[in-house]
Amino acid sequence: MTASEATVFLVDDDPSVLGGLSRLLRASGFPVRCFASPATFLEQHDENIPGCAVLDLAMSGLNGLELQRALKARGYDRPIVFLTGRGDIAASVQAMKAGAVDFLTKPVEAEQLVAAVGAAIEKDRQARAARAAVESIEQRLASLTPREREVLRHVVAGRLNKQIAADLGTAEKTIKVHRARLMAKMGVKSVAQLVRMTESAGVPPAGKDAAG
Repeated sequence: MTASEATVFLVDDDPSVLGGLSRLLRASGFPVRCFASPATFLEQHDENIPGCAVLDLAMSGLNGLELQRALKARGYDRPIVFLTGRGDIAASVQAMKAGAVDFLTKPVEAEQLVAAVGAAIEKDRQARAARAAVESIEQRLASLTPREREVLRHVVAGRLNKQIAADLGTAEKTIKVHRARLMAKMGVKSVAQLVRMTESAGVPPAGKDAAG
């Protein structure tokens, strides 16, 4: 995902600021969608569109921090860059603790804003790539038969084929067949790869529950 493939969601209730920042960001190669109020942004926000949000801190209705909390409450993990005209240290600490990428004071310098937006878009790209990887693993796991999944949990627990066979009350050659099939379906050639994949997807080894 490049900058031109990501959208900057710009939210500010000052029309002149909204217009100026929009022109600056577009001139720097970023597609921009402008919102004059937090409420409108929340109504129209689409988490599936890659990018980041640039929020004014002091807005009528919801302020920037409240909008950040509203997004999180809806399950959205949109990277955020905050803008403020008051250099509010306490607010910046709250924003950063809640996951904001940056907190800039108006009037913001063009290079500073462009750099912050670039960092936020990169954070979004990495998060989406990580989610896509987990989804791919989950799809592969879903292709396993119940028995293959059971064998998988024993394999990632480090058990040998004969140990798995004894645990499951079947022949070792049967375990070898299940093991070969599940490795092929998961697209891996080593147990180490399989362990990393199952850890990413939250699949516990045999003998451990989901919490363990």
